Amino acid sequence: MAVDRPGAQQWVPAGGGLEQLRTAADGCQGCELHGPATQTVFSTGSPLARVALVGEQPGDAEDRAGVPFVGPAGGLLNRALDAAGLDRGTCYVTNAVKHFRFTPTPKRRLHQTPDLAHLQACRPWLRAELAVVDPEIVVCLGATAARALFGPTFRVTRQRGQLYPRSARRPDPALVQSGWLMATVHPSAVLRATDSDAAFDALVRDLAVAAQALVSG
Repeated sequence: MAVDRPGAQQWVPAGGGLEQLRTAADGCQGCELHGPATQTVFSTGSPLARVALVGEQPGDAEDRAGVPFVGPAGGLLNRALDAAGLDRGTCYVTNAVKHFRFTPTPKRRLHQTPDLAHLQACRPWLRAELAVVDPEIVVCLGATAARALFGPTFRVTRQRGQLYPRSARRPDPALVQSGWLMATVHPSAVLRATDSDAAFDALVRDLAVAAQALVSG
Protein backbone atom coordinates (compact mmCIF):
# COMPACT_ATOMS: atom_id res chain seq x y z
CA MET A 1 0.00 0.00 0.00
CA ALA A 2 1.20 3.48 -0.86
CA VAL A 3 2.56 5.57 1.95
CA ASP A 4 0.68 8.83 2.44
CA ARG A 5 2.64 11.48 0.58
CA PRO A 6 1.89 15.03 -0.55
CA GLY A 7 2.08 14.33 -4.29
CA ALA A 8 4.43 15.92 -6.79
CA GLN A 9 3.00 19.43 -6.95
CA GLN A 10 5.56 21.03 -4.63
CA TRP A 11 8.40 19.82 -6.88
CA VAL A 12 6.87 21.09 -10.15
CA PRO A 13 8.39 24.46 -11.15
CA ALA A 14 5.74 27.00 -12.13
CA GLY A 15 5.99 27.87 -15.81
CA GLY A 16 8.91 25.52 -16.35
CA GLY A 17 9.92 24.22 -19.76
CA LEU A 18 10.66 20.56 -20.41
CA GLU A 19 14.27 20.70 -19.30
CA GLN A 20 13.32 22.46 -16.08
CA LEU A 21 10.64 19.87 -15.47
CA ARG A 22 13.04 16.98 -16.11
CA THR A 23 15.63 18.46 -13.76
CA ALA A 24 13.10 19.13 -11.03
CA ALA A 25 11.56 15.66 -11.35
CA ASP A 26 14.90 14.10 -10.37
CA GLY A 27 14.28 15.23 -6.80
CA CYS A 28 10.60 14.35 -6.58
CA GLN A 29 9.48 12.55 -3.41
CA GLY A 30 5.76 12.89 -4.03
CA CYS A 31 5.09 9.22 -3.28
CA GLU A 32 6.95 6.29 -1.74
CA LEU A 33 8.06 4.88 -5.12
CA HIS A 34 11.03 7.25 -5.27
CA GLY A 35 12.77 5.29 -2.49
CA PRO A 36 13.35 1.84 -4.03
CA ALA A 37 13.53 3.09 -7.64
CA THR A 38 16.94 3.71 -9.20
CA GLN A 39 15.94 7.11 -10.54
CA THR A 40 13.13 9.24 -11.91
CA VAL A 41 12.31 8.35 -15.51
CA PHE A 42 10.74 11.46 -16.98
CA SER A 43 10.39 11.65 -20.76
CA THR A 44 12.05 11.95 -24.13
CA GLY A 45 11.06 14.03 -27.11
CA SER A 46 10.58 17.54 -28.36
CA PRO A 47 8.31 20.22 -26.91
CA LEU A 48 7.14 20.67 -30.52
CA ALA A 49 5.96 17.06 -30.91
CA ARG A 50 2.57 16.61 -32.58
CA VAL A 51 1.99 13.22 -30.90
CA ALA A 52 2.50 12.33 -27.24
CA LEU A 53 2.69 8.68 -26.19
CA VAL A 54 1.82 8.09 -22.53
CA GLY A 55 2.64 4.72 -20.99
CA GLU A 56 2.10 3.32 -17.51
CA GLN A 57 5.43 3.52 -15.67
CA PRO A 58 9.08 2.72 -16.35
CA GLY A 59 10.01 -0.95 -16.29
CA ASP A 60 13.22 -2.52 -15.06
CA ALA A 61 15.29 -1.55 -18.12
CA GLU A 62 13.90 1.98 -18.12
CA ASP A 63 14.53 2.40 -14.41
CA ARG A 64 18.18 1.51 -14.92
CA ALA A 65 18.63 3.61 -18.09
CA GLY A 66 16.56 6.63 -17.03
CA VAL A 67 14.73 6.67 -20.39
CA PRO A 68 11.15 5.53 -21.13
CA PHE A 69 10.45 2.59 -23.45
CA VAL A 70 13.97 1.28 -24.00
CA GLY A 71 13.34 -2.34 -22.94
CA PRO A 72 11.61 -5.12 -24.91
CA ALA A 73 8.28 -3.27 -24.90
CA GLY A 74 10.07 -0.19 -26.20
CA GLY A 75 11.60 -2.13 -29.06
CA LEU A 76 8.20 -3.47 -30.02
CA LEU A 77 6.71 0.02 -29.79
CA ASN A 78 9.38 1.32 -32.17
CA ARG A 79 8.51 -1.37 -34.72
CA ALA A 80 4.79 -0.67 -34.39
CA LEU A 81 5.29 3.07 -34.83
CA ASP A 82 7.34 2.51 -37.95
CA ALA A 83 4.70 0.17 -39.37
CA ALA A 84 1.97 2.72 -38.62
CA GLY A 85 3.85 5.55 -40.31
CA LEU A 86 4.89 7.39 -37.17
CA ASP A 87 8.47 8.39 -36.37
CA ARG A 88 9.28 7.93 -32.69
CA GLY A 89 11.92 10.61 -33.06
CA THR A 90 9.18 13.18 -33.63
CA CYS A 91 6.95 11.94 -30.76
CA TYR A 92 6.95 12.94 -27.12
CA VAL A 93 7.23 9.81 -24.97
CA THR A 94 6.42 9.71 -21.26
CA ASN A 95 4.67 7.70 -18.55
CA ALA A 96 1.80 8.43 -16.20
CA VAL A 97 4.00 7.39 -13.25
CA LYS A 98 7.66 8.40 -13.20
CA HIS A 99 9.15 5.78 -10.85
CA PHE A 100 9.31 2.00 -11.24
CA ARG A 101 7.00 0.12 -8.89
CA PHE A 102 8.20 -3.42 -8.30
CA THR A 103 8.46 -6.35 -5.94
CA PRO A 104 12.06 -7.47 -5.37
CA THR A 105 12.88 -11.17 -5.70
CA PRO A 106 16.23 -12.99 -5.51
CA LYS A 107 16.46 -13.11 -9.32
CA ARG A 108 14.76 -9.96 -10.58
CA ARG A 109 12.44 -7.09 -9.82
CA LEU A 110 8.82 -7.96 -10.65
CA HIS A 111 6.60 -5.25 -12.12
CA GLN A 112 3.69 -4.03 -10.00
CA THR A 113 0.89 -1.98 -11.51
CA PRO A 114 0.72 1.53 -10.00
CA ASP A 115 -2.22 2.28 -7.71
CA LEU A 116 -4.61 5.17 -8.13
CA ALA A 117 -2.64 6.95 -5.40
CA HIS A 118 0.49 6.82 -7.57
CA LEU A 119 -1.39 8.19 -10.60
CA GLN A 120 -2.70 11.03 -8.48
CA ALA A 121 0.70 11.75 -6.96
CA CYS A 122 2.34 11.97 -10.40
CA ARG A 123 -0.51 13.82 -12.08
CA PRO A 124 1.12 17.27 -11.62
CA TRP A 125 4.07 16.12 -13.77
CA LEU A 126 1.81 14.82 -16.54
CA ARG A 127 -0.29 17.97 -16.37
CA ALA A 128 2.79 20.20 -16.63
CA GLU A 129 4.51 18.35 -19.46
CA LEU A 130 1.37 18.08 -21.60
CA ALA A 131 0.77 21.80 -21.07
CA VAL A 132 4.27 22.52 -22.44
CA VAL A 133 4.08 20.14 -25.41
CA ASP A 134 0.32 20.54 -26.12
CA PRO A 135 0.40 17.84 -28.82
CA GLU A 136 -2.31 17.42 -31.41
CA ILE A 137 -2.87 13.80 -30.34
CA VAL A 138 -2.24 12.07 -27.02
CA VAL A 139 -2.05 8.27 -27.27
CA CYS A 140 -2.51 6.30 -24.04
CA LEU A 141 -0.58 3.04 -24.08
CA GLY A 142 -2.41 0.61 -21.84
CA ALA A 143 -5.14 0.66 -19.22
CA THR A 144 -3.20 2.57 -16.55
CA ALA A 145 -2.40 5.49 -18.85
CA ALA A 146 -5.99 5.49 -20.10
CA ARG A 147 -7.19 5.57 -16.51
CA ALA A 148 -5.02 8.63 -15.87
CA LEU A 149 -6.32 10.56 -18.89
CA PHE A 150 -9.82 9.21 -19.58
CA GLY A 151 -10.92 8.33 -16.06
CA PRO A 152 -11.79 5.02 -14.38
CA THR A 153 -14.76 4.07 -16.59
CA PHE A 154 -12.76 3.88 -19.82
CA ARG A 155 -12.06 0.37 -21.14
CA VAL A 156 -9.20 -0.05 -23.59
CA THR A 157 -10.52 -3.43 -24.73
CA ARG A 158 -13.78 -1.84 -25.92
CA GLN A 159 -12.72 1.69 -26.86
CA ARG A 160 -9.23 1.29 -28.28
CA GLY A 161 -8.25 2.94 -31.56
CA GLN A 162 -10.95 5.64 -31.38
CA LEU A 163 -10.26 9.35 -31.42
CA TYR A 164 -11.96 11.48 -28.77
CA PRO A 165 -11.84 15.27 -28.44
CA ARG A 166 -9.48 15.98 -25.56
CA SER A 167 -11.87 18.63 -24.27
CA ALA A 168 -14.67 16.06 -23.86
CA ARG A 169 -12.80 13.09 -22.33
CA ARG A 170 -10.83 14.29 -19.35
CA PRO A 171 -11.13 13.64 -15.62
CA ASP A 172 -8.81 16.56 -14.88
CA PRO A 173 -9.58 19.75 -16.87
CA ALA A 174 -5.94 20.86 -16.60
CA LEU A 175 -4.47 17.63 -17.97
CA VAL A 176 -5.34 18.07 -21.63
CA GLN A 177 -6.19 20.98 -23.86
CA SER A 178 -7.13 21.01 -27.54
CA GLY A 179 -6.73 18.16 -30.05
CA TRP A 180 -7.42 14.45 -29.77
CA LEU A 181 -7.07 11.68 -27.23
CA MET A 182 -7.02 7.95 -27.93
CA ALA A 183 -5.94 4.70 -26.31
CA THR A 184 -4.52 1.36 -27.31
CA VAL A 185 -2.88 -1.57 -25.54
CA HIS A 186 0.51 -1.32 -23.91
CA PRO A 187 3.30 -2.90 -26.00
CA SER A 188 4.05 -5.27 -23.14
CA ALA A 189 0.57 -6.76 -23.61
CA VAL A 190 1.52 -7.62 -27.18
CA LEU A 191 4.64 -9.39 -25.93
CA ARG A 192 2.48 -11.47 -23.59
CA ALA A 193 -0.26 -12.24 -26.11
CA THR A 194 -0.90 -15.82 -27.20
CA ASP A 195 -1.10 -14.68 -30.82
CA SER A 196 1.57 -12.01 -30.78
CA ASP A 197 1.41 -11.40 -34.54
CA ALA A 198 -2.30 -10.60 -34.42
CA ALA A 199 -1.83 -8.44 -31.32
CA PHE A 200 0.99 -6.54 -33.02
CA ASP A 201 -1.12 -5.93 -36.13
CA ALA A 202 -3.96 -4.60 -33.96
CA LEU A 203 -1.57 -2.21 -32.21
CA VAL A 204 -0.32 -0.98 -35.58
CA ARG A 205 -3.90 -0.38 -36.75
CA ASP A 206 -4.60 1.72 -33.67
CA LEU A 207 -1.43 3.77 -34.10
CA ALA A 208 -2.26 4.24 -37.78
CA VAL A 209 -5.45 6.03 -36.70
CA ALA A 210 -3.28 8.64 -35.02
CA ALA A 211 -0.97 8.84 -38.03
CA GLN A 212 -3.90 9.38 -40.38
CA ALA A 213 -5.40 12.03 -38.13
CA LEU A 214 -2.15 14.01 -38.39
CA VAL A 215 -2.34 13.88 -42.16
CA SER A 216 -6.03 14.79 -42.21
CA GLY A 217 -5.60 17.54 -39.67
